[in-house]
Amino acid sequence: MPRKRKAVVREVLPDPKYNDVVLTKFMNCLMVKGKKALAESIVYGAFEIIEQKTKQEPLGVFKSAVENVRPLVKVVSRRVGGSNYQIPTEISEKNGRAIAFRWIITYSRARSEKTMTEKLAAELIAANKKEGASIKKREDTHKMAEANKAFAHLRW
Repeated sequence: MPRKRKAVVREVLPDPKYNDVVLTKFMNCLMVKGKKALAESIVYGAFEIIEQKTKQEPLGVFKSAVENVRPLVKVVSRRVGGSNYQIPTEISEKNGRAIAFRWIITYSRARSEKTMTEKLAAELIAANKKEGASIKKREDTHKMAEANKAFAHLRW
């Protein structure tokens, strides 16, 4: 947290093909070592695979997948009276979307398909159907928050 003033949030330009800001943010999250063209080709290739497999609009599949993965609560470790408690806290939509991006990318990279394009397409299709590793991570996070609901009064 900055001490003097609030950090300036930069506006991100929408991507050229689908004209969507959320997709650009996802590409920026997927990008490694500044190679944006490679990230774009991976995402657009995954969208082509999604369109072939599901016969649906790929941007709609992507948005519903991100919405399905986005967590509503998270647990924060806090030290109170010499012991650590996992305290459930609500997440803003922006922060939740960033976490969803991270989970989708992480579990896409861990999949067994051959190329990153195929991995990303498979993870997005699975997340759209409310299955897959990223959805399981969300469910585990929500279960953890539910189990520690008794400590919610310790949050400040």
